Amino acid sequence: MKSFKTINLLLILSCLGLAACNSGSDDTDTASETEVDTEVDTGTDTDTDTDTPLTTGILHSAYYEFDSENVEVVLSGDNVIIETNGLPNHTSPYWSSDHELFVEPTVTSYEQMAPGNIDDFVGTYTLTVANSPEKASSSSATGLGAIGIAVSGSVIYNDEEGPGIPLDNAVGSLDFNGAHTGPQSFHYHLEPISFSEDDSNLIGVISDGFFLYGRKCNSTGDYPTDLDESGGHTSTTQFTQDAEYHYHIQNELYLNNYYILFPGDYQGTASAIN
Repeated sequence: MKSFKTINLLLILSCLGLAACNSGSDDTDTASETEVDTEVDTGTDTDTDTDTPLTTGILHSAYYEFDSENVEVVLSGDNVIIETNGLPNHTSPYWSSDHELFVEPTVTSYEQMAPGNIDDFVGTYTLTVANSPEKASSSSATGLGAIGIAVSGSVIYNDEEGPGIPLDNAVGSLDFNGAHTGPQSFHYHLEPISFSEDDSNLIGVISDGFFLYGRKCNSTGDYPTDLDESGGHTSTTQFTQDAEYHYHIQNELYLNNYYILFPGDYQGTASAIN
């Protein structure tokens, strides 16, 4: 899969008058891949009370957290095109037993596991979102299937196992990352501890273009207390100097032991993940 860093480097080099990145690396006229990584998070607007990212024309720096082996991210005008092979970059008992990332089940068992292996899935998921998403005039409900793409390469599901069917009866099939297979690819329902456990790490992007972070807020180092019904609020993150709207895993226990990734409604306008 072609590196999105290279693609965006070419886009940046083609723009006349683009300033060199302020990453602390050598201040030269030729942008390096490291410079591209850090230039995207500075913003130009000094207003710190906004619900939208403050940079346009430069890929949001949070996208550089996505695994480049599994996920390709391309800035196309005002939109971002995210394509993933649906495979995670971490261990799971859902890999085939001869796969290098296979591990024995711990929180689930072979008897409880859903049918199918991670590597049975052959295909891609594609999501197109605004580079600077805006909140919609009203929220909208999530549906079944993929509602977001995680930094690992796999997709994010909501808190239902079927139409109107809560996740409760399927929890036993979830691995230690709160994920399982079916009906198509491997996907997350709960906090994925391989890359976020009670922290402010980036989880992924929801299909309305807003990022999803762990249970803590990077701006305070603690659990946010001003979240809306979707687990969202406006603050700075580790990828921005200016405040922007984003989601968090809500710090509310589910079945006394778990944290659901995204039990709320979209606050922006969602695009289909195909």
